[in-house]
Amino acid sequence: MKLGKLLFGSIVLLLCTTSCKNKQAEANSADQAKAFPVATLVVQDVELQAVYPAVLKGQQDIDIKARVEGYIDAIYVDEGAVVLKGQPLFKINSPSSVQLIESAKANYNTAKLDVERIRPLAEKGILSQVKLSAYENVLASAKATLDQATAALGWTTVTSPVNGVVGAITFRQGSLATNSTVLTTVSNISNVVAYFSVNEKELLSLLKEFKGDNQAEKIKNMPDVKLLLSDGTEYEESGRIETISGLVDATSGSVSFRALFPNKHGLLRSGSSAKVIIPSEYKEAIVIPQKSTFAQQDKVLVYKFQGDSVVQKVVSVKSTPDGQNYVVTEGLSAGDKIVTAGIVTLTNGQKIKEQK
Repeated sequence: MKLGKLLFGSIVLLLCTTSCKNKQAEANSADQAKAFPVATLVVQDVELQAVYPAVLKGQQDIDIKARVEGYIDAIYVDEGAVVLKGQPLFKINSPSSVQLIESAKANYNTAKLDVERIRPLAEKGILSQVKLSAYENVLASAKATLDQATAALGWTTVTSPVNGVVGAITFRQGSLATNSTVLTTVSNISNVVAYFSVNEKELLSLLKEFKGDNQAEKIKNMPDVKLLLSDGTEYEESGRIETISGLVDATSGSVSFRALFPNKHGLLRSGSSAKVIIPSEYKEAIVIPQKSTFAQQDKVLVYKFQGDSVVQKVVSVKSTPDGQNYVVTEGLSAGDKIVTAGIVTLTNGQKIKEQK
């Protein structure tokens, strides 16, 4: 009996000792858990910027060609000159045009003399009115030919079809010019068009973001866009997206956009490179530091702090303009806690303490 009591007492003592040791171990483990900086997530309004390389073109880039064949006799403008509609650009020495008008004048004069000779005879009834009408038709035809030749001679002066800026002049005085020769280009740059491409995935994201029952309505509801110049400065005037191509390029998987920018000071030039910035406003968004994330198999993850340990959480994000933070579009909610630094030392399920 005494032996049984002694044995029971020993078992109770052993259980008490084990329990106390386990509690002490847990306490020691909690005390030894490493402290990390933890942030409680809140919402805020954020503007994001999508940036796309662009090529600038004048609202009108018109190739200037001679309408008659000949040699360049004079060049009235220089490259980069600002010209007005109708202003002379080139003078073409066109012997064929001169010969044509001389021939047309001779034919007209002959036809005119014939009519003047035949009309009195027709009036006296010596010749029929039908004969007179035939000669009058020849005169009318000769007059039309002369008018056409006169107009062609006027084409020897090549003028600007629009207000704009003169491009490169690759031909000089004495060069042969034909109706297929591009003498220069005049760019109407009162407005400038920026052409840029957006990949198919980004296009779908953009179209979902803006209101409208169709693409045309969504374009109208898109915000004004900005232009980043080649020197890194932002252009003073905002622009508008005008069109989105209806086809996806099979090679690049991208869609072409066209945005129009006013250019009243002539700062923008056709052929220049720039970047188009499309802003997107996010209301009540969650923003986290990029340093609080890590990549794994093309996914972005964070360490979410729950209770006394961390768990890995996959999130969908978009970069902010400063390049330091992300806007979380999926995966976290306001009030969640995440580890904001030192995540390279963490493992999934690891116990930590919140840094005070």
